[in-house]
Amino acid sequence: MSQTLERFSISAPGFYGLNTQDSPLDLAAGFALVAQNCILDQYGRMGARNGWVKQNSSTGNLGSNDVGVIHELVQTDGSVTTLAAGNNKLFKLSGTTLTELTYGGGGTAPTITASNWQCASLNGITYFFQAGHDPLIYDPAVSTTTYRRVSEKTGYAGTVPQGNICISAYGRLWVAASNADRTTLTFSDLLSGHVYTGGTSGTLNVNSVWPNGADEITGLAAHNGFLFIFGKRQILVYQGATTPSTMSLYDTVIGIGCQWRDSIQSTNTDVVFLSNSGVRSIMRTIQEKSAPFRDLTKNVRNDLMQLVAGEDPDNIKAVYSEVNAFYLLTLPTAGQVYVLDTRAALPDGASRVTTWTHIEPTALYAKRNGDLLIGKTGYIGKYSGYLDDTETYRMAYYTNHADLGDVTVTSIVKRISIVVIGGSDQVVTIKWGYDFSENYLSANVSIPTQGVSEYGIAEYGANGVPVAYYAGGITIQTLTTQATGSGKVVQTGYEAEVNGYELSIQKIEILAKHGRIS
Repeated sequence: MSQTLERFSISAPGFYGLNTQDSPLDLAAGFALVAQNCILDQYGRMGARNGWVKQNSSTGNLGSNDVGVIHELVQTDGSVTTLAAGNNKLFKLSGTTLTELTYGGGGTAPTITASNWQCASLNGITYFFQAGHDPLIYDPAVSTTTYRRVSEKTGYAGTVPQGNICISAYGRLWVAASNADRTTLTFSDLLSGHVYTGGTSGTLNVNSVWPNGADEITGLAAHNGFLFIFGKRQILVYQGATTPSTMSLYDTVIGIGCQWRDSIQSTNTDVVFLSNSGVRSIMRTIQEKSAPFRDLTKNVRNDLMQLVAGEDPDNIKAVYSEVNAFYLLTLPTAGQVYVLDTRAALPDGASRVTTWTHIEPTALYAKRNGDLLIGKTGYIGKYSGYLDDTETYRMAYYTNHADLGDVTVTSIVKRISIVVIGGSDQVVTIKWGYDFSENYLSANVSIPTQGVSEYGIAEYGANGVPVAYYAGGITIQTLTTQATGSGKVVQTGYEAEVNGYELSIQKIEILAKHGRIS
């Protein structure tokens, strides 16, 4: 008597995100072994990421060079200016025109030899800091087409260091890491980023404060009244930073630091950064102190840190996007972006992670209006749509290996079905393999061209596939293929060229029957 067909379902494909760290023998069904060019969509399922759209119509004086820095200056009247750096020049994005800012200080123009600026805005002015370079300002109250040295601003007082690190917090600028001094933190007067003597300006030397021997300042962050000073292997936490003259050392962290300045990003409730053990939360790090394995990227740690080791530290950038609910970490040399979903952590505290390829940002910035800007060669791009400029990109999601109920019994797979949202005139390649082999079998299933949606109407598409149409042009439908082969464990994969349409995988069903007991 033949075995009865049984249905095995994955109701939330990829819900736990990517896991390349642990043995596939022990992973829950919700983990993914591949999650390329994916995000976790609003339903917590694997979906295609957005692409990017050019914001400037031509490269101008940027030429074929990377955008290394993007920053937004927001004025008190609400007006916004997008600034950028690349090709050893400063730029302003006006409409679709990327215009080079020229020197307007009246003296000899500074020599700019790199584009690794850290930008900060204070009181209607953007400040540019980079080690070995005169600090610069863009002050639209004086000129909207030029930049000057900070020292050329009317009222300049004291000496602003040629620091490599700068943040604007608690009403002043905080500057550190000049080539000559990497242990002194300099802070400006209140609301005056050009005043460094008198008033409430001052300095803080942390050379003797590091709890575990000598270190140097590698990054700064501010959150909830605290000032965080990062070293390579240590972190100092100062309280009362709103009043620098009376602020005091509140806490220290030993064994965990940050060597990647631009990985440090403030969220609404935390500060996230790249450490030597992966991406971490500052609040959790303080709570757990030296526990090195409680990082947000614990499920991809080895792969991530291997790629980090091959990057120039100056090229590693990050951004937190509140609108998209993710933290992005770009590794442009490796051509990889790690995406940490910030909506809900896994039970062990790790983030749900996916990866991106093909997009390769060289800079990242989240604007106040929610737009996510990315740096590219010759262009500023906006994270939008479902094409990379005008090119398609490939989405790939592979499940974990599953025994379909009993690892001692051979499963004979007969049919694989997936429920998808979106897609149009698109081929989805369904793959399946057995017993940890990568010799996959495959079949192509087509999503037909979708027309104008009709809310509340059910129709049947090609091959009798049920299609439900919803307002906004988004469809939900089932794609099915017949399968062959057998094994004790089964893995399935799904690949598609993202061609301008949203696409996500909502449910997987495998129809199989049991064979012999092993």
